[in-house]
Amino acid sequence: MRKIVIPGELIDEKPLRILDSIVENNKTYSTIMGLYDDEKKSLIPLEGLWYPNRDDQVIGIIEESKLNTETVILNAPYKGLIISKYSEGKMASGDFIEASVKELDKTGTVILTRPRTLRGGKIIKIKPSKINRLLGKNNTMIRQISEGTGTRIIPGLNGMIWLNDGNIDLAIDAINTVCKEAHTSGLTERIGNMLKSTKSTTIITEEKVEEEMI
Repeated sequence: MRKIVIPGELIDEKPLRILDSIVENNKTYSTIMGLYDDEKKSLIPLEGLWYPNRDDQVIGIIEESKLNTETVILNAPYKGLIISKYSEGKMASGDFIEASVKELDKTGTVILTRPRTLRGGKIIKIKPSKINRLLGKNNTMIRQISEGTGTRIIPGLNGMIWLNDGNIDLAIDAINTVCKEAHTSGLTERIGNMLKSTKSTTIITEEKVEEEMI
């Protein structure tokens, strides 16, 4: 069984040698916010990772599809689960999906609802803590990247991002730049210049090819 623990919370009545924990009076306490697995006696740090909240929009990959449920990879220490009554159609292993969080149950499983299959494209992963910077104020950053590359981009709060159409490679380069320089000022303008510069270079290259053909 898995449970969320906070710094100072008792995780075991016995002294255990676990990273990010301390032993006092022969009992083990967590020193971080984490996910404690009682069976494996392991503590997974959650700081900087995505913590599921109700109605969070996430991107995932179907891991396994059975008769009434699908398990979902979520770029997190939790497994996603889609129950048939929350699904509108059958999905297959490897499918990309967008869905909403219904709840995190007592076993540490994220119950998902309103799943939607995303056709084609590709998925990349970034640190969930960078998602807000990627979106930008009033979604200005993500819109700029999407319009500048002609790429449809759907980000999940769990740090998984689906991209399709347009110049996907350029969109990924821009996203990686945002993540790397998220702490700096003037980033929106630099990303805009990056997209314009690459687009201009592409146009010039295409014109040269046409001239050679003539």
